[in-house]
Amino acid sequence: MNDFFRNKVVVITGGSEGIGKALIDALIPLGAKVATCGRNQDKLYNLQVQYSNQLLHTIVADVSQYRECENFINSTIETFGGIDILINNAGVSMRALLKDVEMDVIRKVMDINFFGTVYCTKLALASIIENKGTIVGVSSIAGYRGLPGRSGYSASKFAVNGWLEAVRTEMIDSGVNVMWVCPGFTRSNIRNAALDSKGQTQGESPLPEAELMSPEDCAQHILKAITKRKRTLVLTFKGKQTVFINKFFPSLADKLVKKFFYKNGELVK
Repeated sequence: MNDFFRNKVVVITGGSEGIGKALIDALIPLGAKVATCGRNQDKLYNLQVQYSNQLLHTIVADVSQYRECENFINSTIETFGGIDILINNAGVSMRALLKDVEMDVIRKVMDINFFGTVYCTKLALASIIENKGTIVGVSSIAGYRGLPGRSGYSASKFAVNGWLEAVRTEMIDSGVNVMWVCPGFTRSNIRNAALDSKGQTQGESPLPEAELMSPEDCAQHILKAITKRKRTLVLTFKGKQTVFINKFFPSLADKLVKKFFYKNGELVK
């Protein structure tokens, strides 16, 4: 893996923290040229300072906005001359029951998670085809199994999986590899930043973060899968178990998922 990424131009959306930041921390020592975007200027500035002598391009951009994605992708091509690998990592979660949630919350989740992936992929596609590169979507187990309290999030990840599967089929003869990655619960800020029923950040995690897979481990799995040009990557034992049970025993999966997320009839996770 050490030589695979040397001098490759790798674009990572949402790289200022979590899995995105872990990917950058892993890629730069491997000699990759990295471009990333995020909505928080201070976090991007700190990242730029950390790698001040390295080939890192950062720009403030909200991937739910096409013009901002266009600016990010075009500026990356201008800076590095092209794109070899695109990792669509930027995302937002939610935690609210359908009966309580405002529609703008579901729309915002779809705009970031799904349309952000569509925009950046479409804009980078010509360069990736030219370089016979790789397109990656960081999806979720929620893209295989709908999760209560996260209906909009699940919908966005189902959409990402299906869309990338269609794009992969279109790209079969192009030399481009398309892959979607479905981590299980990974230690990150995504649950703290998850939107509540009114679209405000939740501000806390309902899960024991210390017990979850680290973003660094997740990043290593993703990079290894890229080198092997895999089709899909499902991480953690619980994640693989959930996908298996949901595929072959869907009624049982309904009961197990309900038991995991609810206590005394109330959503607790």
